[in-house]
Amino acid sequence: MRWGGSIQSNYLFSEYDMFPLLEGQKQSMLDEVVSIDGNRLLNTSDDDLCAYFVKKYRLHPPVLLEDKAVVDPQETQIDVSQDPDRFVRDPSRPLYVTGTRVTFEIPIEGDANFFKVQASTSTYSPPVADTQGNTLLLSVSGTNLTPEGTKSQIDRSLDEIKQHLGWIENDVKPFNERLESLAREAIKARRQKLLADQNLVASLGFPLKRRDDAPTTYVAPEVRRKAIPELPKASSTPFQPEPELDMENYEHILKVCSNMVQVMERSPSAFPDMKEEDLRTHFLVQLNGHYGGKATGETFNFSGKTDI
Repeated sequence: MRWGGSIQSNYLFSEYDMFPLLEGQKQSMLDEVVSIDGNRLLNTSDDDLCAYFVKKYRLHPPVLLEDKAVVDPQETQIDVSQDPDRFVRDPSRPLYVTGTRVTFEIPIEGDANFFKVQASTSTYSPPVADTQGNTLLLSVSGTNLTPEGTKSQIDRSLDEIKQHLGWIENDVKPFNERLESLAREAIKARRQKLLADQNLVASLGFPLKRRDDAPTTYVAPEVRRKAIPELPKASSTPFQPEPELDMENYEHILKVCSNMVQVMERSPSAFPDMKEEDLRTHFLVQLNGHYGGKATGETFNFSGKTDI
């Protein structure tokens, strides 16, 4: 008995090339790193920012959930004008007879848009099927369908589709693995640029002009779809870099304090009745002689106080 079945659908994996897609995804991430409010970036940890960018720009090739597939059989009109086993008076005109269309609906986990993408490895004859949302549709139509023939046709199509999905995964996996390092490098470069600009302004000795259009609070960028994560919470108030003490001055300060200790050791009779505050004052006198009165005692530092 002639089976007469055929897949009724569209070519997959043939609309877009993989390389431009990966480069575009990479560039979109780098553009967002540059576009983030500078104070927000400086006030957010690199790890939190990297986690956000990896989650947002990681690619998810589709996975077929074959164990959840369902079948939908329906009657349909089939054109048999080109059927060589039929007598057709005028094959130039369509001749419709009642047949059967069996549609296999296979749920998809991941991004169904990859069914439009051609991997770096491909074939000249891509598989045919259709997608509807997160469902892959394989349809077989014919006038004399058999269970064996229908299943054989579907199995061959699925094997071809899974082969192409494997090639897609081979291209996407290295991109996903490099995503964190790419994000971290871009964040580091932007952070260094912002800090360098702040140091430049600070070195000029003039107050920083506030822009009229500078936001007082951060507004999250518009997301592309529901699955896009939000940026880590952070303040957009002007970033204040922590003060730094170069090693040369640090060593000199220690030497001044050490010399004061030697004075106390060599003249012990001058210090026995002094309290802690009085002893600290002697250290401050020596330090202020070198640093022009910039040394202080009981100085507020975050939630506590620093002795010197």
